[in-house]
Amino acid sequence: MLFDVVNIAFQVYIYIIFGRIILSWIRHDPHHPVIRFVYDLTEPFLSIFRRIIPPFGMIDLSPIVALIALHVLRWMVLSLLLRF
Repeated sequence: MLFDVVNIAFQVYIYIIFGRIILSWIRHDPHHPVIRFVYDLTEPFLSIFRRIIPPFGMIDLSPIVALIALHVLRWMVLSLLLRF
């Protein structure tokens, strides 16, 4: 039960980060409540990687590295949950 909830929470957050990536490619109203929610939810996690990874021209690689780190974290947490 807890395993499934944690797994779904990770998956939803991954989808929200993908949504943030797609939003960076299109014009949008940054003050729209849904857009604001996506940015407010993902910015604390993405900012960690932005401090470490410099921008590559106009391309921000931090979401890609953040997704890889999130997958590793997900694997570690779910592995720990399976042991208990």
